[in-house]
Amino acid sequence: MNKFLGTLMTLLLAAPLARTAENLQTLNFTVDGVARTALVYVPAAAKTNHTPVVFVFHGHGGNARQAERSFHIEREWPEAIVVYMQGLPTVGQLTDPQGKLPGWQAATGNNADRDLKFFDAVLARLKQDYNVDAKRIYATGHSNGGGFTYLLWLTRDEVFAAVAPCAAVAKYAMQLPPKPVLHIAGEKDSLVKFSWQKLMMESLRKINNCDATGEPWAKDCTLYPSKNGAAVVTFIHPGAHVVPTSAPALIVKFFKEHPGGTAK
Repeated sequence: MNKFLGTLMTLLLAAPLARTAENLQTLNFTVDGVARTALVYVPAAAKTNHTPVVFVFHGHGGNARQAERSFHIEREWPEAIVVYMQGLPTVGQLTDPQGKLPGWQAATGNNADRDLKFFDAVLARLKQDYNVDAKRIYATGHSNGGGFTYLLWLTRDEVFAAVAPCAAVAKYAMQLPPKPVLHIAGEKDSLVKFSWQKLMMESLRKINNCDATGEPWAKDCTLYPSKNGAAVVTFIHPGAHVVPTSAPALIVKFFKEHPGGTAK
């Protein structure tokens, strides 16, 4: 009997993951003659209701399916369209100097801006096919995917209401225009070093004109209010170079608190 109950509980716990996988569809694109793909979750009412969109970017060496397992945004926000985009073999900034593994461009002009063009193509398709809420478009990503999230902020600022990079930094931080941002950093991150990320978070507070003193927002999270409405939340967890298990719910909480932000 105990064995049966244990098996039943395992099946029940696995069920949401199975349903999520079934609800993901693959979208195919050709960008500058190159085939690109994205896994997309679309809620049933996306053609009729004003629907938010969340873009999610895997880290270097990862893939769209792995990003869905790590972030599973659709489980936290089933009313939103969620897009897990797939990168191409790309030279890494910290690893993979031969560029054998999939990733994202790190700066404008890299690889003829193929990933920025891919993003533009996906967003255009979604706006064509669904009732996208242009005031509620968001991006998040881990490591190299978090770096690409920062690059989207820099180059497509007018698109996004808020962003939530994880384990990432940007050399051009002080060029970023004000925008609500949740930055996720691990104190034991030895790849994108925590000391680098501390400097990044300081830069975010400066560009967003935040208060010097923060206040509790959630477990391990500090909210720095902003005089121009572009709040910064720092989520500093005790782990390493990972997406913490509590991150998806907190990312969605943050996005829901910024329905419009500085997006136009």
